[in-house]
Amino acid sequence: MDIVTLLAFAAVSFVGIATPGPTVLLALTNGSRHGLRRAVAGMVGAVLSDFVLIGAVAVGLGALLAASEFWFSMLKWAGAAYLAFLGIMLLRSKGTIDAALKSDEAAARSTFSLGLKSFMVAATNPKGYLFFSAFLPQFIEPAQPQTAQYLLLALVFAVLDFIIMFGYAFFGSQAVRFLKTSGALWLERACGGALLALAGSLAFYRRATA
Repeated sequence: MDIVTLLAFAAVSFVGIATPGPTVLLALTNGSRHGLRRAVAGMVGAVLSDFVLIGAVAVGLGALLAASEFWFSMLKWAGAAYLAFLGIMLLRSKGTIDAALKSDEAAARSTFSLGLKSFMVAATNPKGYLFFSAFLPQFIEPAQPQTAQYLLLALVFAVLDFIIMFGYAFFGSQAVRFLKTSGALWLERACGGALLALAGSLAFYRRATA
């Protein structure tokens, strides 16, 4: 894969990742609620999901979802329900930033939970599989070994994803310092409302048909 193709992939990916979606909204929320250090766990979960999605596309799962209404619908409704659940939890927030973490054991459980949430949000979104199925082949050279190319694209995408999420989490962690309790509450509720909107969007999303 030549450097021009790789740079083009990176540029398009950067724009797509930076556009607010479920994982970057979670990074923003995690940064404001738990601080930048713990928010890294959520970023790791999202990055792992990048490899799962791209790996799934490489072995043909994206094509399966594009062809099968049943499996597409199953994954779509699971993803929409999970996004809605997270959105409702944020809307019900009391605005207590990190108040529940009172021990190292609780902190460890919370850190794992942050990673799992971000992973599940991405891994249960069929739009991600369909997006990569349409997007990645444009940068793959069919005459060259494809496994190495998919791995390289996954690494580039994951690095960009982590950097952008880190920026969102950093913004959230800094913004909350200047907000009173009511301000932190409304930040969480705004993110919760955005996640609910994304859940609704996913619920009404239909795969393209020939």
